[in-house]
Amino acid sequence: MSLFKFLGVLSPAHINFFNWLHKKDFIGTDQLGNKYYRGKARKGYKRERRWVMYKGYPDASKVPPEWHGWLHHQSNKVPSNDCKSYRQNWQKPHMPNMTGTNQAYLPPGHILKGEQRDKATGDYEVWQPTK
Repeated sequence: MSLFKFLGVLSPAHINFFNWLHKKDFIGTDQLGNKYYRGKARKGYKRERRWVMYKGYPDASKVPPEWHGWLHHQSNKVPSNDCKSYRQNWQKPHMPNMTGTNQAYLPPGHILKGEQRDKATGDYEVWQPTK
């Protein structure tokens, strides 16, 4: 493990040092295992600080929408697993950003799928404004 991975900004050592240094209150845990905290406002700011400790690799797309709203001060209501969910029954479960992985979406004809794009059919007409 390189020194940067051990002491870098998103490394566990850096994040744990930040949490140890600042007075924090544990707020809750989401269904993915991420832990949420809040602390006093920084000097010159009025709002309290809110942050997340990711379970596993840090990736902002792993924050569910309910907690995203709380983190960004859109709501002061703390989401919990006990109360009714914001989600509707037709909504799909949260899925992290898969860009750059072998599970990323590739449209039909994408070169990485080994396919060839369909030829243009000529049914497109350029729009011209009336004069």
